[in-house]
Amino acid sequence: MTQRVSTLIVILVLTACERTPGGSKSSWTVPAATATRRAPARCDAAPSGEAPADRDTKHDQQKLKQNHADASAWVAVGQDWVRAARIHAEPSYYEQAADCAKQALARSPGDAAAQRLMGLVLMNAHRFKEAREQALALLASHPEDAVSWGTLSDAELELGNVSAAIAAAQQMMDRKPNLPSYGRAAHLRWLQGDRQGAKLAYQQAIAAGREHKDREPRAWMLVQAAWVFWHEGDYAGALAGFELALSEVPEYVPALEGKGRAAFARADYASAIAALSRALELHPLAETAWALGDAYQLTGKTRAADAAYERAVQEAQKGDARTLSLFYSTKQREPEQALRLARQAYAERQDQYSKDALAFALLRTGSIAEARRLAHEALALGTPDARLIYHAGLIERAAGNVAASDALIARALNLNPRFDPLLTGSASPTATAQL
Repeated sequence: MTQRVSTLIVILVLTACERTPGGSKSSWTVPAATATRRAPARCDAAPSGEAPADRDTKHDQQKLKQNHADASAWVAVGQDWVRAARIHAEPSYYEQAADCAKQALARSPGDAAAQRLMGLVLMNAHRFKEAREQALALLASHPEDAVSWGTLSDAELELGNVSAAIAAAQQMMDRKPNLPSYGRAAHLRWLQGDRQGAKLAYQQAIAAGREHKDREPRAWMLVQAAWVFWHEGDYAGALAGFELALSEVPEYVPALEGKGRAAFARADYASAIAALSRALELHPLAETAWALGDAYQLTGKTRAADAAYERAVQEAQKGDARTLSLFYSTKQREPEQALRLARQAYAERQDQYSKDALAFALLRTGSIAEARRLAHEALALGTPDARLIYHAGLIERAAGNVAASDALIARALNLNPRFDPLLTGSASPTATAQL
């Protein structure tokens, strides 16, 4: 790989802490639930509904029917299931992908493509340690496997090993500078506080997907880029990005949710309710129902809000402990339950978002010292996420550190003033610290 590419990823990722976050606004988050939502199907059958119904998928199905002994045919169909899961945000499809991977490995033990597919399945199931071991095992015999370096980076990040995640992303970029590697670079840049670097890398990822026949990966990158704008309070820019993603893949659930959240932030509650309701109809997720409930609450529709909140709880109980804990802590409900769920989530993944959820739950149960320690760790990367910063401000307020609290809350609201109007209120930083 050329020195230019290696230098690029170093600029985009490794020097993040040395650069000053910032940049002007432009007008150009999930832990996914793992519960089965649809009736199980054979992995050698096509996914139900529309996805994926393209020519390549039909070819893969036909090839498998002709030769069930062909491991590569099983892998190809498994990859179709993964694509369908991404397009429709349907986690149950990963179960079929896993079955395909097992079928391939039964026919060809050690098959690299089947192992890569299994790594994707393990990541989706939040079995991050197993995904890391799967990737490391494959890389031991296939050190040039770019996809496995990407899986390793993702697993290390979820486990809180940021330096290891960056190193693996570097290895992936050195071997294959493409949409997935640029996308990982962008996310790592943003996590470390470099919004402009993240935007540049997302631009490269989106450009890399321009000629792809499969539009979903490019739509996903557009969604992720749009969230960068949302997080810095450029709601019009974010909305434009989500709309672009929907032009690539109509009714793309991640883009619909983003569109709803951007409309909500602009106080366009009718549009927010329409987009979030459609996203929830297509695929019920706890965060979507929660956002919908907030939109109803701010329009005075308390019954509809209560129903949406109840839906959020029901969906989160199917496998999203972290979101349920955050929901309870934000709404000041079930504090002991929120703490139990947050500890459960933290045992599974040790990234800054799990630390934040646990810190917020500890605040609600009065364990301020432990909450402060975790909140500081959650902010250590410099991630420009107003929710993390605001939570830390509330925790400092509870610890009696008023000046530190005011500074953090002001910082959060200056960055993204309407990230959660129901939590923050609309007055000065001191007045908005809703304990």
